[in-house]
Amino acid sequence: MMVALKRRAVITAIGAGLVGAAALAVRPRDKGAPHAEYFARASQALRAAGIATPTMVIDKDRLLANARQVMQNVNGRLPLRLVAKSLPCLPLLDLLMQTMQTRRLMVFNLPYLQQLAAQRSDVDLLLGKPLPVAAAAEFYRSFQGGQFQPGQQLQWLVDSPQRLAQYRDLARAQQLDMRVSLEIDVGLHRGGVDSAQMLQEMLAILKAEPRLHWSGMMGYDAHVPKLPLASLREKALADAKSIYQEYAGLAKQALQPAGTGGALVLNAGGSPTYRMHDGSGAANEIALGSALVKPSDFDTEALQDLAPAAFIATPVLKAERRFQMPRGVEALSDAARAWDVNQERVYFVYGGNWMADPVSPAGLAPSGLYGNSSNQQALLGSGAQQLQMDDYIFFRPRQSESVLQQFGDIALMESGRIIERWPAMPAMP
Repeated sequence: MMVALKRRAVITAIGAGLVGAAALAVRPRDKGAPHAEYFARASQALRAAGIATPTMVIDKDRLLANARQVMQNVNGRLPLRLVAKSLPCLPLLDLLMQTMQTRRLMVFNLPYLQQLAAQRSDVDLLLGKPLPVAAAAEFYRSFQGGQFQPGQQLQWLVDSPQRLAQYRDLARAQQLDMRVSLEIDVGLHRGGVDSAQMLQEMLAILKAEPRLHWSGMMGYDAHVPKLPLASLREKALADAKSIYQEYAGLAKQALQPAGTGGALVLNAGGSPTYRMHDGSGAANEIALGSALVKPSDFDTEALQDLAPAAFIATPVLKAERRFQMPRGVEALSDAARAWDVNQERVYFVYGGNWMADPVSPAGLAPSGLYGNSSNQQALLGSGAQQLQMDDYIFFRPRQSESVLQQFGDIALMESGRIIERWPAMPAMP
């Protein structure tokens, strides 16, 4: 009997030890660390510039390195068109247009169209989405003239026979010569020409209306890299190129003999897919924008040779010595800290709730208890971050469009110094 009891005690002790070891194995480890050298230098640059509010920072060195890498990848096979909504800042667009030797821009809303036509009179503009005909009418009503010539430098995007008929009626009513590009569905299924029959209806409208001039096509293939299997991606890309080839061929056959084709712009690609186009298909230009600042949604295999070049920097308002849960659940604080060292400290930052994630110093994470806040975001850490009040925390945006415009002037950083402040364009859908 005594032997049995001793054996049971030993087994119980061993079991408890195994449970304890298992618990230790899954217990979170300290993920914290101080700023890496890059962000430590960026912090010094911000402090020297007297920046004390949440600020979008663009690293000019990385930006230009990305631009040069894209040009090297394209290697002159296709012209480049920069996407304005992803780079919503005129000085930023100016720098990239100069570096990448292009004056082609893709624009997605009426205010940007108006601003670019008024302030950058030598650009070639292609709409990246179809706008209501009322927006087109407003552009012509408000256009003050000047060197920009809409009849030669602006391509409206139309996606259906109904919209094309609306644009035809506008052209007739106001005696306008309008260039129109046809949006085609190459597999994304987000609208556009999706059959030869629909295309023929639109070609008939174009052929019958001398004030409408067919300028080309736009086929967006963003779905291709998101498919889960390589075989599916290969087939989707082949299908997209085949559809483009077919529709472009039909349109050229119907319209070019009548002299309405001109210098066609057959646009394709985007930041995730620009490398899939090499000039061998129907497309004769590619568009991209976000890849040049590389927010985290663009961490893909095709863009692994580019570096993140945009960050949100915001000051620490409060660096609490211990993370203390609010009244009512205070008793859980000790248990939470004992289990997870990464909940030892809490930092409240200036602003928050951005479409972005903390990237430096390492090991910071939002508090599920406090939730998101646009006023004072709470971030938890182990304390290894060595943050004090007024230090900076850096977030990496998940995308560039709309996020770059949330902070007023953009701080341009070069060689570890803030050298300029660039006004962002107004946030617009």
